[in-house]
Amino acid sequence: MSNIYPGKPYPLGATYDGKGVNFAVFADNATGVELCLFQTSENGNEPEKRIKLTERTHQVWHCYIPGVEHGQLYGYRVDGPYDPENGHRFNRNKLLLDPYAKAISGTINWHDSLFGYEVGNPDEDFSFSQTDSAPFMPKAVVVDNSYDWEDDQPPRIPYHQSIIYEAHVKGLTQLHPEIPEDIRGTYAAIGHPACVKYLKDLGITAIELMPIHQFVNDRHLVEKGLSNYWGYNTIGFFAPDVRYAGNVPCGDQVQEFKQMVKNLHKAGIEVILDVVYNHTGEGNHMGPTLSLKGIDNASYYRLTDENKRFYNDYTGTGNTLNAMLPNVLRYIMDSLRYWITEMHVDGFRFDLAATLARELHDVNRLSGFFDIIYQDPIISQVKLIAEPWDIGEGGYQVGNFPPGWAEWNGKFRDCIRDYWVGADSMLGEFGQRFTGSPDLYQDNNRRPTASINFITAHDGFTLNDLVSYNEKHNEANGEDNNDGENHNRSWNCGAEGPTDDPEVNQIRDRQKRNLLTTLFLSQGVPMLVAGDEFGRTQQGNNNAYCQDNEISWVNWESADQNLLNFTKRLINIKKDHPVFRRRRWFQGQPVKGKGLEDIAWFLPEGMEMEDESWNHDFARSLGIFLNGMGIHSVDNEGNAVKDDNFYIMFNAHYESLEYKIPEKLSQKNWHVVLDTSDDSVQDKQINSSESIHVPARSVVILCNPL
Repeated sequence: MSNIYPGKPYPLGATYDGKGVNFAVFADNATGVELCLFQTSENGNEPEKRIKLTERTHQVWHCYIPGVEHGQLYGYRVDGPYDPENGHRFNRNKLLLDPYAKAISGTINWHDSLFGYEVGNPDEDFSFSQTDSAPFMPKAVVVDNSYDWEDDQPPRIPYHQSIIYEAHVKGLTQLHPEIPEDIRGTYAAIGHPACVKYLKDLGITAIELMPIHQFVNDRHLVEKGLSNYWGYNTIGFFAPDVRYAGNVPCGDQVQEFKQMVKNLHKAGIEVILDVVYNHTGEGNHMGPTLSLKGIDNASYYRLTDENKRFYNDYTGTGNTLNAMLPNVLRYIMDSLRYWITEMHVDGFRFDLAATLARELHDVNRLSGFFDIIYQDPIISQVKLIAEPWDIGEGGYQVGNFPPGWAEWNGKFRDCIRDYWVGADSMLGEFGQRFTGSPDLYQDNNRRPTASINFITAHDGFTLNDLVSYNEKHNEANGEDNNDGENHNRSWNCGAEGPTDDPEVNQIRDRQKRNLLTTLFLSQGVPMLVAGDEFGRTQQGNNNAYCQDNEISWVNWESADQNLLNFTKRLINIKKDHPVFRRRRWFQGQPVKGKGLEDIAWFLPEGMEMEDESWNHDFARSLGIFLNGMGIHSVDNEGNAVKDDNFYIMFNAHYESLEYKIPEKLSQKNWHVVLDTSDDSVQDKQINSSESIHVPARSVVILCNPL
C-alpha cells in the first residue's frame, strides 16, 4: 500500500473499481483528514493504518489506493478547531463513520470514549476528550456494487392502483412459521417465497419498510435493556442496517437487500423505504461524536443563532440536518438516487418531512429541497410520500406539499376514528375524507391519490387495540406510562383489554371491519399496517418504539382468519372496481344521458341530503351512491373507464336503522356484496322497494352490476 494516488473528489464515499478504491469525504472547516484502514485479526484486535489525505478539491478530501479490495474496513479522523460555541466539534481522537458508507460492519458498543467531551466533567461539552473511540465504533465497509439484477424492472404501479403495507423487517418475519429460523428477521426473510406469497395473496402492491438505513441504538435504551426497535435514528444514509442481514460476510448485506427487492419485484410488489433525513443519531450538544458531528458539525446541522453550541431541534431527537446547505442537499439527493439506481427501490416515505421544508423558521413549500427533487429526472419519477408534520411551530402541513407528492393524511385518520367511536364531528368532514380530501388537495392541482389514507400506523395503537383500549398501556417502556399519545380516539367497546364477554368481542370485531371498510372504500391510497388484517395486538402499548420482542412482532399463530379473509375481500373490491380508486375528483354533476350524479348523498329515509345535514355533529348515518358511469377517466388504451354502481349505507349510530333505496335508484338490480355486521354475507339479492335493515355500527354495501 505504498502507492497512494491523488484520486478524485467525486463520487463521495468509497468507490471500488476492481483495482483499488477511491476515498472522498466532504469536510469544509477541517484542517486535516486521516483515512484509517482496519484489518480484523484473529485475536479480535483491529490494527489501524492511518493515511493522511493531502488532496483537497472543493472542500472534499480524497485519495485513491490501488490494491484495496471490497470488504475493507475503514473510518476517518478529522482535525480542526474544538470550539462548540462557534459550532465546531473536531476531535481527531474519535473514529468517524463515512457519511457515504455503503455498508457498516456492526453496531456501536457504548462507551464514554464515543463522546467528544469528557463525560462527567463539570464543564460538560466545553471539555475535550482525548480517549480513542475506535475500539467501540463500527467501521465502514468498502462494497462491490456489482450484482446480477437479471431482467429486474420496477413495477411502476400507479398511485390509484396502489395498496400500501407498512411493515418492519424483523417484526413481520421473526415469528413467521413458514420462514426458516436462521433467516427470520432479515431482508432474506422478507424476500422468502412464503412472505412474498402472503403479500401477493393479501393483495398489497407495495411494502413500505420501516427504517432500514443503519441506525443508532440509543445509550439510555440499551442501559434499560431496551432498544430503538423502530430505527428512526439514522447514522448511515447509504447503508442497509447490518442487524437485518443474515449470516453473510461483512458488506454482503447490500447483496441480500438487492435480492429481497428482486424477489418482490418478480411478484409485482414495489418496495418503499421509510427514510429519516431530518436528523441523525448523534443527538444534541451532549450526544456522541460518530460521524457528521466530528467531520464538520457546522456544515451539516442547524445550529441556533444565539449560541452555535446548541442545535435547532424540530424533530424531538436533539438535532436537525440543515437542508438549506448545498452539501446537505447533495448528501440527501445522492442517497435517494443511490437507493433508486443501485438498490432498485420504488419510492420513499419521508419521516417528519416538514422539517426538510424549513427555510429559516418557516415551512416553505418552495424550499430548495423540493425544487431540487422536482427537477431531478430520477428522484422525481418514484413515489414520494411525506409525513407532513414536525414538532416545530407551524409544523403541521397536511395538504401543503407540492404536486408530485403524496401525504400521510392525519386528518383522514382522526376523522374516521372519531366517526366510528361516536365522537362529535361534522358529517361534512367525513364526506371530505371519503372522497379523497378535496378540501386539502384539490386547489393546488393535486389528485385524490395525494392522500395516503390510514387508520393506524406503526406509531400508536394497532387496529385491534384501537377497539380494545381506552387508555395506553406503555408500562413496559420504562417511563411510568408517561410516553406515547394520550388522545387516541379509541374505544374499548365496554371492557379494557382482552375479555371473554362475547357481546364486547362482537362489537370489537364489527368495529374492526367498519374501520377497514371505510379505509379501503375511500378515495385515495390505502395504507394497512402489518398484522392489522388479522388482529395483531401490542397489548395496549401505543408507543412500542423500544420493544424488540413479542409486543411488536407479528404473531402469526394467533391470526384471526375470519378478519384476514374479510380484509382480502375488501382489497379485492378496491382493486376490481375503479369506482373506488378514481384518478380524478368527483364533480357531483349528472352523468350525460343518465341523470344521475357521479356521487350522490342520501339520508337513511332515501332523501337527498341538504346543505344543513352536513353540519350536524350528531349525524352518524348516511347513504352514498357511486355511479360507475361517472368515473370520467380512460384506461391505458384510451377507453372510457366504466364500472358497476354501488350504494353504501353507513350507520355509526348505536341503534339499528332502516334504510330506503332512493326512488331514482330503486329500479336497479341491487344485491349485498358486503355487510360488516355479518362477515359471511356475499352476493345476497334484495328487494329494493323494501327497507333494508342496517344493524347498529355497521356498513352495508350494495352493488348494481354494469
